[in-house]
Amino acid sequence: IAAFITVFNMRTISIDELAGFRNALLKTCIPIDLTNFNTIDLCGTGGDGKDTFNISTLSAFVVAGAGATVSKHGNYGASSGCGSSNVMEYLGYKFSSDHDQLRRELDTCGITFLHAPLFNPAMKNVAPVRKALRLKTFFNMLGPMVNPGRPKNQIVGVFNLELARMYNYLYQKSNVNYAIIHSLDGYDEISLTGDYTGGESTVDQNMRLFIAALREMNPDKKYFPDANSTMRFTYGTIEDYYPADAIHYDYVTNLAGVMEKEDPKNPEFVVPSRLKELFKAKDFGQYGQNGKMITCFLTTNDITGGNSGSPVINGNGELIGIAFDGNWEAMSGDIAFETELQRTINVDIRYVLFIIDKYAGAKNLINELTLVK
Repeated sequence: IAAFITVFNMRTISIDELAGFRNALLKTCIPIDLTNFNTIDLCGTGGDGKDTFNISTLSAFVVAGAGATVSKHGNYGASSGCGSSNVMEYLGYKFSSDHDQLRRELDTCGITFLHAPLFNPAMKNVAPVRKALRLKTFFNMLGPMVNPGRPKNQIVGVFNLELARMYNYLYQKSNVNYAIIHSLDGYDEISLTGDYTGGESTVDQNMRLFIAALREMNPDKKYFPDANSTMRFTYGTIEDYYPADAIHYDYVTNLAGVMEKEDPKNPEFVVPSRLKELFKAKDFGQYGQNGKMITCFLTTNDITGGNSGSPVINGNGELIGIAFDGNWEAMSGDIAFETELQRTINVDIRYVLFIIDKYAGAKNLINELTLVK
């Protein structure tokens, strides 16, 4: 178990892997039906290394005192000295998996506590290993997502922006009303010592509230509109970058890289035989350059939600590419733009024309265009 957990500390867990672990834990847990109560859970991943008191547990009591119904899910601390279960046990609470008792607590107190090991055997079996490792693991990431009461409302704190992005992706596919919190000074809470970010399901309404709060906190700072709701220009140059010591990413890629990444077992990485034939014969037509077929290039433009598919235009007003994503380091671009690291990934227009002409044979479309060389 320790070796398996450690593997995922040596590389980044994927969204599909995180979703798979979540689904497995939910499938094996002992569910409790609390749908009549319309509960909310407030839960943090922990693992931020700050060793704070258990803020989410105290917040749960505040929220319950304000009139909401809370089904708090928690466990003993593994990567920190104090988990939710440590707090509740110290206060004299007796953990229980008796469904009737837990429902009575909701009826009379507006809050109940679901001790993870009582509802999920996997959590219980892995707990000693996690405690011995004293490291944050993917189990930190899973905790907030495997509440056996399946609350329809959640406030989740995460330990970094990467996980916030993954959580947002997974929660968008659920029917949960949610908010994802991360403070930019490293806490999986709303911090008093730095800005924070939240990812919400009712995007339009809550994003307005979020931006309004940021503008109130930083009245002299300029904020730029999201491309989902406005038309805007962003200016940049074609540049490479160095994400870490001794690591360099060139500003351009070519079709050879597509061939290198082929994986016949993964539908997203299957290379069509026609494309292989063109590559092997180096039949790139008028679109190749020095025997290579350029596919993508990097620019220093700021890309945000809604920019995918935007035209990339040079100083002469000519279309040279199509923006489609940000690099890995650009995931925090909606919050803070780091000029040395963040890049927009653009498909080169020559590759688009190559696919239309040589791969698809749609020369009639090419004949309608004015190509500038």
